[in-house]
Amino acid sequence: MAIFKGAGVAMVTPMKENGTIDYDVLRALVDDQILHHTDAIIICGTSGEAPTLDDDEHLEAIRVCVEQTAGRIPVIAGTGSNNTAHAVMMSKEAQKLGADGCLLVAPYYNKATQNGLYEHFKTIASAVDIPCIMYNVPSRTGSNILPETAVRLAKDVDNIVAIKEASGNISQVVTLAAMAEGCIDIYSGNDDQVVPLCSVGAVGVISVLSNVAPQKTHDMVELCLEGRYEEAREIQLKANELVACLFSEVNPIPVKAALEMQGFAVGRPRLPLTPLEPAHRERLKKAMIDFGCL
Repeated sequence: MAIFKGAGVAMVTPMKENGTIDYDVLRALVDDQILHHTDAIIICGTSGEAPTLDDDEHLEAIRVCVEQTAGRIPVIAGTGSNNTAHAVMMSKEAQKLGADGCLLVAPYYNKATQNGLYEHFKTIASAVDIPCIMYNVPSRTGSNILPETAVRLAKDVDNIVAIKEASGNISQVVTLAAMAEGCIDIYSGNDDQVVPLCSVGAVGVISVLSNVAPQKTHDMVELCLEGRYEEAREIQLKANELVACLFSEVNPIPVKAALEMQGFAVGRPRLPLTPLEPAHRERLKKAMIDFGCL
């Protein structure tokens, strides 16, 4: 059974001027997302700058998110790593803190084989009792979870229940859906491919767009799940320019700028990421106005 169906927000981690996490703003973001019908919160993932969070603040962000959400919608904690033992530890801690699931990015830099990926995910998921979502994003990790590997894991490990597919390769996702025959839930990991992936069986999206347009992202997926694809397609196409702007520089640089425009004091990203370039900022502002989220 899916951890959630619909639009899950890949939440940013708000920072103060001194670079520490602003937990008050994090609480405000959680409440705003729930107010606008986001279906799940994914905390401390790519958009949450997990690579630059130390373990203590990473776990505190999860704790605060779980506490603020208070069971209203699921909280999925990013606990992946290229160090399998570290991912095991973080996943166990996230479970203790009350997370409803874990998001496990494919190990980056190491460039594991498919057997290595299988053993990595199996080891982590077997160490916890909560559901696990694998995260396939080859552009960042240098490795690709092939459909046969994902299906093998879903069949062999009870709590590996889903995959966030951000390969950008729709043909690969179609192959995965055909091979899986329903044994694994698929979430789009790309905001520009939500409707296409839902059309072949995805149950939702883990979304950057949801940070700034939660209601419309939720509505787009809900329309797909109801089979109302013409209406969903209309939202997808109208969102296209804004989505392009949100990825004009590496995520989460643009989305943090967009949230600041909306009045959320999320701060600048941590180094090595830098604030959005002025030319991209102007284009982003126009796209937000045109999409009705500013």
